[in-house]
Parts: sequence; structure tokens; C-alpha cells
Amino acid sequence: MTRFMDVHHGMEGLTADGLKQAHQADLAIEKDEGVHFEKAWADPASGTVYCLSEGPSADAVQRVHERAGHPADEIHPVPLTV
Repeated sequence: MTRFMDVHHGMEGLTADGLKQAHQADLAIEKDEGVHFEKAWADPASGTVYCLSEGPSADAVQRVHERAGHPADEIHPVPLTV
């Protein structure tokens, strides 16, 4: 499995509750694609959201986000961590 960092733009004004709801929507269906969403961060002022996940492919990550109603604008593999 590969780790991915994805980026969502255009989510200005997102609240902590809104971020939690979006993350929960991903968690509810992630197993359908063999993905696990680990964590999400947001900057409500810029409207940028970041999600860290692990899964078989960027396409699988995107399918979960699309079904949850918030497709990612960018998905980057992050195979190295320290």
C-alpha cells in the first residue's frame, strides 16, 4: 500500500465540524476501495484541505472522495516518511 497526500481547494470557511463530517464520509466508504484515510487538515482562510491516506492507488483515493462528495484537486504519492 502507498500513502497519499491529497489536496482540496475552494473550501473557504470550512469549520472544524465540517472537516470532521467530510472525513467521516470518507471513513464510511473507504473499505469499498481498500483505502484508509488517516488524518485531515484544513486552512479555512485559504480554503485548502489536506488528507493523508493509504491505499492501492490514487484512483482509489479519488473514487472515495468523489462518492463522499468532495473530489480532490491533487493527489500525490508519499512513499517515504521519517
